[in-house]
Amino acid sequence: MRGARFPIAAILVSGAVATASFLISLPSSYEHGAETAANDVAYAPGSGLTPPSITESESVTVGASASAAIIPNAIDAPIEKTPAPPYERTLTIGKGDTLMAMLTDAGIKRGDAYEAITALSKIYSPRRLLPGQEVTLTFHPDPEGKEDDRFAALTLATAVDREVHVTETDKGAFKANEIEKPLLRSVHRNQGDIQSSLYVAAMRANLPEAVLMELIRAYSWDVDFQRDIQPGDAFEVMYERLDTEEGELARYGDVLYAALTLSGKHYPIYLHTTRDGTTDYFDDKGRSAKKALMRTPINGAKLSSRYGKRMHPILGYTKMHKGVDFAAPPGTPILAAGDGVIDHAGTNGAYGKYVRIRHNAEYSTAYAHMKGYARGINRGTRVRQGQVIGYVGSTGRSTGPHLHYEILRNGRQTNPLNVKMPSGVQLKGTDMARFETTRREMEQQFSALESGLAVAENEAQR
Repeated sequence: MRGARFPIAAILVSGAVATASFLISLPSSYEHGAETAANDVAYAPGSGLTPPSITESESVTVGASASAAIIPNAIDAPIEKTPAPPYERTLTIGKGDTLMAMLTDAGIKRGDAYEAITALSKIYSPRRLLPGQEVTLTFHPDPEGKEDDRFAALTLATAVDREVHVTETDKGAFKANEIEKPLLRSVHRNQGDIQSSLYVAAMRANLPEAVLMELIRAYSWDVDFQRDIQPGDAFEVMYERLDTEEGELARYGDVLYAALTLSGKHYPIYLHTTRDGTTDYFDDKGRSAKKALMRTPINGAKLSSRYGKRMHPILGYTKMHKGVDFAAPPGTPILAAGDGVIDHAGTNGAYGKYVRIRHNAEYSTAYAHMKGYARGINRGTRVRQGQVIGYVGSTGRSTGPHLHYEILRNGRQTNPLNVKMPSGVQLKGTDMARFETTRREMEQQFSALESGLAVAENEAQR
């Protein structure tokens, strides 16, 4: 712009068109207000005077509004809309509802609903949904408001500490992921004196029923809870409780330590993990509490008939009863007393529906009067100790629902309540030294806890 003329009047006209103020940067000799005003008059048109030319080192700066007047359509340019945020909608499962019907009723296209349910099914079967469960749907609104809002995600709580998230991928398909929530682990102690039964004493001491069942299971190889428990006996137990960060109970964890005092004798057990990674209960001598066979392969049942001669309730005469009976509600799970192979699964005369397991060359166990068999229980099937093999019923020659249980040694029935059970693992050497450390630590922790109180620590879900 060397030698160019820039009349002040022209700038004023531009400012008027822009309907806004502007700024002018003039040479330094004109920077002061009064001097600038005088010069504006002196060099006005018709004065006969010519203002100095603006050199390359000098500039004229026009304000933003004035610039807008010069740039075509600057103000009329379209403003881009901010997308509306996604929103959620929560559905509650009702009796008889199907997930497909719920999703389509919520406005989701059938194809999208099918893809989402297919992805969910890889982790959690929709058939397991129960009335009262909630499903949270996420939608993205259509920016133009011309089409249905786009379905983007589904969230389902499958447990207190677990959620399944089904989300849309970049390619428009759906994938599912299971999320485990972090849990707060606390250790509790309970104890009580037994006056009538362990169950009554445990409930009086506010011991959770789930912990009681684990306690009974841990001692079931050695203790007959119908015959061995007497007034004056006692129990004590230390166990884990796992809560969500919101304080909701997720589940009870392991029984870490327990002890029964039976007829004046103290029987402690400790949860210990050996060097090979096996976790089991051991007594204070380092012997595994788990024996090769369980004396009572059913939880919470009542001993209704012992081994020996008795008046048969149906035949009406004295007959040898070659097993023990446990009365329990129909459908109560029956457990394999030990590891082994099924060598009979089917109807067996007066026994009704019957299963026999061969554990080794010496021992077998038999289970009679079943209502039915667990899935996969057939001749030749290998089972593990504690695995459900069937359910209590009253088939065959029976007066009511119960389990008839036999232990056979070399093919001959023997009294399950008196037979000396094959022993489990005995820790030695380094393993025994490691166990002694575990035992001392647990006894110290139990002593430090007051009954009913807890020590808590944050622990992620394992």
